Amino acid sequence: MLFQIKSYLKFLWNSKNEHGVHSPFVFNLLTKCFYDKKSKPEYSILKRYRQSLTENKNFIEVTDFGAGSKVFKSNRRQISKIATTAGISPKRAELLFRVTNYFQPKNILEIGTSLGLATSALALGNPKAKIITLEGCPETGNVAKNHLDHFDCKNVDTIITEFEDFLVRTNLQATDYDLIYFDGNHSKKATLAYFDLLLTTITNDSVWIFDDIHWSPEMEEAWKAIKDHPKVTVTIDTFQWGFVFFRYEQEKEHFVIRA
Repeated sequence: MLFQIKSYLKFLWNSKNEHGVHSPFVFNLLTKCFYDKKSKPEYSILKRYRQSLTENKNFIEVTDFGAGSKVFKSNRRQISKIATTAGISPKRAELLFRVTNYFQPKNILEIGTSLGLATSALALGNPKAKIITLEGCPETGNVAKNHLDHFDCKNVDTIITEFEDFLVRTNLQATDYDLIYFDGNHSKKATLAYFDLLLTTITNDSVWIFDDIHWSPEMEEAWKAIKDHPKVTVTIDTFQWGFVFFRYEQEKEHFVIRA
């Protein structure tokens, strides 16, 4: 916790808003998407989706997996507790909806479904998109699938799998993911492994979002390695999320933005 406090204070010291940005691409993203304060009808759906989980007092067996799909932790947890403590915040869900709505990606990959709070924001952001969301825990994934179906998020394919196994088995070269949301494993090794495996899918318009980039010293090391990668041009640090773009026409530039 002390590390995160120090990281946040450093972030605040270095961060800017749209007035300190000279890139037209980033300036438009901030003013037309990040800082869009207009109410959206979809926000009420996101709120109801969250409420349906935070009021759910049922218990499920939550399973986490290590390397090679070996179970390393399993425990019974109440769905409402998971939604409250582990799910994306309401503010972040609305921002994820706006980002998806702004870029209108056709193919989306989410690594780490959990209860589907972020998934629903992706699905509502572009109902025409094809979304694949990966979850390692069968019971958590089933709860998410049922809730997504109930809220008519029909464009989502929920796959129960160990993340790296899926990425290795899938012919990634045959797929262009326009948006990838990384929220499945907050370790340097796993984050960089997913990054390397998915590089074959990038296009000029790809948008990658990494969650919890300041979670730990090793996640900050992973974020630095991603920023420094030669194929990465524009990166935006919003403290909780790191946005990555591969736009060939852009000069390499990093932004620290309050969002």
